[in-house]
Amino acid sequence: MELKKAFGLALRQFRNSKGLTQEDFSRLSSRTYMSTLERGQKMPKLDKVDDLSRMIGIHPVTLLAGCYLNLENELTMDELLDRVRDELQQTLLVAPAGAPPNA
Repeated sequence: MELKKAFGLALRQFRNSKGLTQEDFSRLSSRTYMSTLERGQKMPKLDKVDDLSRMIGIHPVTLLAGCYLNLENELTMDELLDRVRDELQQTLLVAPAGAPPNA
C-alpha cells in the first residue's frame, strides 16, 4: 500500500469510529477534498493533518500512527509505539516515564 492510501484509510477509520461524516468536516474542507484524501489521491499538509485530527478528536500523532500501521502491515502497534518512544528519548532527550526530566 502506498503512503497516500494508508493515510486515507486511517483518516476514514478514525472518522468512522467517531461517527462523523465527510460533511461534518465542511468548515475545514469540502466533501470532495475529504473524499480525495480518503481514497488516497491526495496527501494533506501537516497543518491540515492537525486540523483534521482535532476535528476527529484525536492527537495528530495518533492519525499518523494509524497511517503507518496501515502502511507497514507487519508492524504491531506496540512495536511502532516502542520505536517512537525510543527515538524521541534518544533524539529529544525526553525523560522515560516516571523519571525526572533531564535525568
